Amino acid sequence: MTRRAKITSVLLTLIMAFPILSFSLKDIMSSHFPSDLIIAPTKDRIAWVFNNRGRRNIWIAEAPNFKAIRLTNYKEDDGQEIGQLSFTPDGEIIIYVRGGAPNYQGEYPNPTSNPAGVQRTILAVKVKDGKSWKIGEGTEPSISPDGNIVVFRKGNQVLFAPVDGSKSPEILFKARGRNRYFTWSPDGKKLAFVSYRGDHSFIGIYDIVKKKISWLLPDVDRDSHPVWSPDGRQIAFIRLPGAKMKRRPIWNAWDVPFSIWVVDVETGKGKKVYEAEKGGGFAEYYPRNPLLWAADHHLIFYSEEDGWMHLYSTDLKSGKTICLTPGKYEVENLALTPNRKTIIFNTNKEDIDRRHLWEVSIYGGEPKQLTKGNGIEWSPKVLPSGKYIALICSTGVQPAAPAIIPAKGGKPKLIAPELIPSSFPTKELVEPKQVIFKSADGLQIHGQLFVPKSIKKGNSLPALIFMHGGPIRQMLLGWHYFYYYHNSYAFNQFMASRGYVVLSVNYRSGIGYGAAFRTAPNQGPAGASEYQDIIAAAKFLQKLPYVDPLKIGLWGGSYGGYLTALGLARDSDLFAAGVDMHGVHDWSWRGMMRGVEDWGIDKERMRIAYESSPVASVYTWTSPVLFIHGDDDRNVDFIQTTDLVQKLRELKRVHVETLIFPDEVHDFLLWKHWIQAYKTSADFFDRFLKNKR
Repeated sequence: MTRRAKITSVLLTLIMAFPILSFSLKDIMSSHFPSDLIIAPTKDRIAWVFNNRGRRNIWIAEAPNFKAIRLTNYKEDDGQEIGQLSFTPDGEIIIYVRGGAPNYQGEYPNPTSNPAGVQRTILAVKVKDGKSWKIGEGTEPSISPDGNIVVFRKGNQVLFAPVDGSKSPEILFKARGRNRYFTWSPDGKKLAFVSYRGDHSFIGIYDIVKKKISWLLPDVDRDSHPVWSPDGRQIAFIRLPGAKMKRRPIWNAWDVPFSIWVVDVETGKGKKVYEAEKGGGFAEYYPRNPLLWAADHHLIFYSEEDGWMHLYSTDLKSGKTICLTPGKYEVENLALTPNRKTIIFNTNKEDIDRRHLWEVSIYGGEPKQLTKGNGIEWSPKVLPSGKYIALICSTGVQPAAPAIIPAKGGKPKLIAPELIPSSFPTKELVEPKQVIFKSADGLQIHGQLFVPKSIKKGNSLPALIFMHGGPIRQMLLGWHYFYYYHNSYAFNQFMASRGYVVLSVNYRSGIGYGAAFRTAPNQGPAGASEYQDIIAAAKFLQKLPYVDPLKIGLWGGSYGGYLTALGLARDSDLFAAGVDMHGVHDWSWRGMMRGVEDWGIDKERMRIAYESSPVASVYTWTSPVLFIHGDDDRNVDFIQTTDLVQKLRELKRVHVETLIFPDEVHDFLLWKHWIQAYKTSADFFDRFLKNKR
């Protein structure tokens, strides 16, 4: 072979190993991520938050053309979140919160390490001209029905201030406990709230005129989510059992019994209108408002009592309760039509790995599908005229975007398609395929398979298994509705473009497949039963003719980081490398620090918790690993990473790399940190999966 032929052969080998990329990480993560979609009370006007590469701003659009207009003008990737949006009753002012929640030390998220510090501030902005002003420091703003007053919380203080910012905040009232969830009566004369007191909670009513607090049916239970009747005479709320000395394990929390009560506000007399023997645990991702007051004395609520998260309707006149959405599927977000007689909701009914919009009458009847196809739709909001439904949608190749459909249903029309950057690689992305395989114990597991477009016959490609966090999550056949997993989806697509086969696994303990799947026995600290699903995923990949069985890597964040570390520790012969983002590595330590009783872990369970942890198997760990963690993580203690890294370093046989972000939180707040984390991860996998057999 000539020298030129040898050089050509080497170049061809390199091109096959490292395909020329048609798009970059910045390209695929350049889309605006929408969240916090709201509607004006009396106008066909909507507002939402766009996160554009870390620059978070409020946007609005209104009928009939729904042209997107930016209201605020924050120009930096500074990590300061925007949320808790609400319109004043006339729809002309938006109240919002800027800044994140404090950690256990009372410190607000400050991922840029700004030496001046940061605040969590309630602000107002005018829809007409974008003029804005500060109302005060705090969170959970609630606007009075006349639009003049905002009540909010700062620590344990309950404050109020005028909406126009003309006066400084003042204390509204003082009461024991953590007082929050402020809900105004329709006439604006009373304020309902929840007083959380550790082992129990009360529903309180503050009379604005009399300056007096009364308690509704106080007992030894946890009362929450008060909602006013349309006439303001009654309040309905959810009641869960109060605390016991020895609590049930968190993985069995879904079967907590619950009841719904209705109280006459003037007399204080009330009664139980519904009781379920189980189903009140409410998986963490469900809406903040699991109880609504609909038309004709009907209450609408969520429950998992039949093993799936469904909507129920109670007729307070007849006392009859019916399930509005029976079947093996889950209901997520909902909205009532203006007449409060029809519910619009998103669900995985008839398409279990996607989400579509459906509608159902509060009186019952067959649900009707409003959106179909290969898209994913969520966060429905019915506009006041009843002509339109606002929502957020995505597909396998189109990132999340706000959209509008007619009230009768149809294909979503994007509100701001021009804001999807021209560099966004829509045409170069792959459509993930639904795959279903069985775990060792026979449980059916769903996943999404990303196969590179560049694949050719005879290829033997490296593969990655992605595991979501939570674990109360479900990955979908398209761009996700959570910002964290919207980014994860982008990275899976990016790695597919680099010649990796990627399998995203919906392991047991996640949502979407019923309560029995989500609460499968012996998961996490009780025995890591979900790990067998990851082994099954690896075996599924090994059977694919285009996958190199010796080059399978793991990656995931939080709970996915835990499973990544567990796989590397237990089965380094199967998993060649892994990227572990802020994972849990020692369940027993977490149980001790977070409260043994809170976790339902006694001494024997503490032993099982340790054995279910990556730290228990470090002596069989040989595969290289990259750890990524922010040291202001409020979900997974930073010591989970510092401890495991030290243990692996002491062994001196595992290649360990770290990427640490000072002052960053669990869900990275800075866009540049997401880019850096994924770029470092891609480089790590290239070095250890493309060059190593």
